[in-house]
Amino acid sequence: MKTALRVLFLALPWVGALASPLLEKVHLFEENTDGFVSYRIPGIVVTAKGTVLVFCEARKYSGLDWGEIEIHQRRSVDGGRSFSPARQVAHLGPRLPRNPANADQPAGKVIGEPGQQTVNNPVAIADRDGTVHFIYCVEYMRTFYVRSSDDGLTWSRPVDITGTMDRFRSDWSWRVVATGPCHGIQLRNGRLVVPVWLAKAEGGAHGKAVVATIYSDDKGATWQRGDIAVPNTATTPGMSESTVAQLSDGRVMLVARNHAPAHRKVAVFSRDGATGWSRPEFAEALPEPICQASLLSYDDPAAPEKSRLLFSGPESLERADGKAAPGVRRDRQKLAVKLSHDDGRSWVATRTLEPGPSAYSDLAVLPDGTILCFYESGRPGATRPNSKRIDWPYARLTLARFNLAWLEAGR
Repeated sequence: MKTALRVLFLALPWVGALASPLLEKVHLFEENTDGFVSYRIPGIVVTAKGTVLVFCEARKYSGLDWGEIEIHQRRSVDGGRSFSPARQVAHLGPRLPRNPANADQPAGKVIGEPGQQTVNNPVAIADRDGTVHFIYCVEYMRTFYVRSSDDGLTWSRPVDITGTMDRFRSDWSWRVVATGPCHGIQLRNGRLVVPVWLAKAEGGAHGKAVVATIYSDDKGATWQRGDIAVPNTATTPGMSESTVAQLSDGRVMLVARNHAPAHRKVAVFSRDGATGWSRPEFAEALPEPICQASLLSYDDPAAPEKSRLLFSGPESLERADGKAAPGVRRDRQKLAVKLSHDDGRSWVATRTLEPGPSAYSDLAVLPDGTILCFYESGRPGATRPNSKRIDWPYARLTLARFNLAWLEAGR
């Protein structure tokens, strides 16, 4: 796969910092290349050895969420400066039938074609022992777990863990299930935590969902369900994609996408990442254009005693067509990264990574403290096929490398 032009920005030295602000960008996936119409849903982790692994959905025939979709991976052993060619990972075995929740939708709402298979929502966790845990879904119906002990060179045979998702049915009779997307986390006590959303497929294949987590206390050998973290209510409608991070006091923070008229992310907190979630609250400093976002606890090797939390997501709350009614999705633009020193109670710095069309993102950090953001970026003025919407945000998957000095310059 071709790698597009690398863009490098070097600013004047940041006063009091050890290094000058640094921002580099490189495009890792491009639409309409290598036989795939679209590449979406970015995920990234840095392994214990420092290898960078990026994942995405490779959508064969259309950019839609259902259809012939594979999970692709690229690897970097030099801190994200260069990458191996893309290759398919996850679910290389027998094909599975379509999810009836999509196939029985009313005419005009069925997505994809008969015989196609959707492999979706990759979520990776970089274990401190060097293992990479990986969970994905097939047809938004079944969930599988694989692992790698060689930094993503090879993966184990998939284990079906859909039974863990089935345990939610006593609380929510879901027909569509999805992990993340984005990375999962390992808590300080070793627990693995993955956010999930579960939908009844009412009013659409993804309609009427709640957010929860699944977790493993035995290195991925078995998985358990947690409590429902964010219910579907009149106050928190349209729940779906979420991201988690462990805070300095040990609590786990979960931030979820939602369709609430306030257009702010919903945040909840748990002592163990699975149970006893707090009452949902709107995070006033985190705009919600109705789009996925990413959280990351950042351990700065130069200042390990400091607490830092990162957030990435698009900030635009406008629509080019003027249809900006409460709860209606905004144009996905202005992808920004935020920095907090107090576990997300306030955000001391914000920098815009992509001022134009941009959407989903994921965050990771290298051993030397360099921050990585893998995100969807677009082409200003481009239009989606068969649509009048402009500023297409899904033309590329871009990796940004930047340091804390660059981010703190956004104070």
